[in-house]
Amino acid sequence: MDNPGQRRILHAMDSDLIIVGGGLNGPALALAAAQTGLRSIVIDALPADTREKVDFDGRSYALAQSSKRMLAALGIWADLAENAQAMNEIKVSDGRVGDASVFLGLHFDSAEIEEGPMGYMLEDRYLRRALMAAMEAEPLVTHRAGETVIAQACDVRHAEVSLASGETLTGRLLIGADGRKSGTCARAGIRRTGWDYGQTALVCAIGHEKTHGGIAHQLFLPPGPLAILPLTGNRSSIVWSEKHAQARAINALNEEQYLDVLRPRFGDFLGDISLEGQRFTYPLNLTLANSFIAERMALVGDAAHGMHPIAGQGLNAGLRDVAALAHVITHAVRRGEDFASVLVLERYQSWRRWDTASLAAATDLFNRLFSNDNALLRMGRDFGMALLGGVPGVRRGFIREAAGLTGDLPDLMRL
Repeated sequence: MDNPGQRRILHAMDSDLIIVGGGLNGPALALAAAQTGLRSIVIDALPADTREKVDFDGRSYALAQSSKRMLAALGIWADLAENAQAMNEIKVSDGRVGDASVFLGLHFDSAEIEEGPMGYMLEDRYLRRALMAAMEAEPLVTHRAGETVIAQACDVRHAEVSLASGETLTGRLLIGADGRKSGTCARAGIRRTGWDYGQTALVCAIGHEKTHGGIAHQLFLPPGPLAILPLTGNRSSIVWSEKHAQARAINALNEEQYLDVLRPRFGDFLGDISLEGQRFTYPLNLTLANSFIAERMALVGDAAHGMHPIAGQGLNAGLRDVAALAHVITHAVRRGEDFASVLVLERYQSWRRWDTASLAAATDLFNRLFSNDNALLRMGRDFGMALLGGVPGVRRGFIREAAGLTGDLPDLMRL
């Protein structure tokens, strides 16, 4: 660190962090790094006007209480709060098609913890635009929209990427925040472990006659889980899993036919329903990078781990990656360490690998256990849910886990 030649090399670099991926985790990391005085270039394959669209497209996220804390620490929650719907209760039930309104499972109420709601539902358009605006306002962050990386090289001195436009960028640390099919991960030679679930998620938003009361529902049906998550107003976000062929057939239907298939699964507890925004489908699989780090490189979010959406923890796990990586980088900078060294990055990996592996295993187990109509399994899981729901201490632990308040929290997720 005291070598004058080394200082000249670092000064000549284009940035401290080169972040590949302009979705949500990449911009969040750039903003977190800026708080430590580090410069970031965010390379985004999508054009800026695509990211900045204001239309509601039906996509929403369940943000844990800890993720809300992080967005507040990054200075953007104040702009998001009015469009966020608090999740005050979660009801989990084991059902069959046609009896979605029957509650025979777990009930979690945020009144049992002191920190407030377990989480918030927020539409993609609001979160995406808030992150874009924050990047634009931050002088230490450069957003390179409409650019793709075609090659990368990392060594003990620096990281380098080549863009499709012909430009080459250098930095101290390369970050892969480019999704489940991460090119950053593949170019680093990191293998992945995982499997296909044989399920596709159908995602949409619906309007309904009756108020949801801030209650989220997780209904387990034989083909796969159905989540009904409250949005602002009389609207809810739907994440609905079916076998691949059935999902393709359902998604090909017109709007009224689609709703006719959804209604018996959904039930009538919220009155009549209608579609709001677009419909999406996502094939479901488990994919874990065998390493979250390499020489001067780290992976965050789906680039490191993609799991079943059964617990709604995908974005929360990614933001926890971002907060943990920002934590170890910040503390390394304060100690005068090379924050991009393998020694520092190992701290990030050891922190996050166990958490993500255990979460992936739990979601995998729950999906396999509940995505069937076996009478013996049904009896066993219903008994287990009743037992868990009847023990206040265990129930409170589940509530705190759902809120992201357990374990060793990074600085950005602490009050």
